[in-house]
Amino acid sequence: MPVDYLKETPSQTAGPYVHIGLVPAAAGLPVRGQERLDVLAGADAEGERIRIEGVIHDGAGDIVRDAVVELWQADSEGRHGAGSFAGWGRAASDFETGEWAFETVKPGPTRFADGRMQAPHVTLLLFARGLNIHLHTRMYFADEDKANADDPVLAAVGAPALRETLIARRQTRGGETVYRFEIRLQGDAETVFFDI
Repeated sequence: MPVDYLKETPSQTAGPYVHIGLVPAAAGLPVRGQERLDVLAGADAEGERIRIEGVIHDGAGDIVRDAVVELWQADSEGRHGAGSFAGWGRAASDFETGEWAFETVKPGPTRFADGRMQAPHVTLLLFARGLNIHLHTRMYFADEDKANADDPVLAAVGAPALRETLIARRQTRGGETVYRFEIRLQGDAETVFFDI
């Protein structure tokens, strides 16, 4: 059959049942006791313990309360999958507040494909009702000014206002180091997303 007679397959969004398959505990389903997908670093993982948290806002500024966030990162030495460090995690936004969070260690710098050093960062994938495909972004650390200035991906983003949408702010709360990252899907201060 000639290609011009084929019809496009309808698209389908990731929800509203995305939690059942990706984070069953958030959907109220029983899970194994040891499952804590939002904790990336084991007790003996090296590095500064941190919490990464935030909310996702839609184009109208409303909080997205049914998202799933995946986080990928290197360990504190810039390695992937070493020791008791998973390097990957998944969290659901809270259905009441929209908050999502990960317990991990601050990543070290890693090498870009061409050998240049990348600033410490985490990669985030977002899944939610209304999104036809996941969204891909990065989160950098505000207290890494020099490394951020030299990062090849941040440099490619261009305008300083756009780069700012990828920077998490450091806070201290109850003796814990917290990096707060607000994600905006559309509108003013829309987070930079990557087409990968």
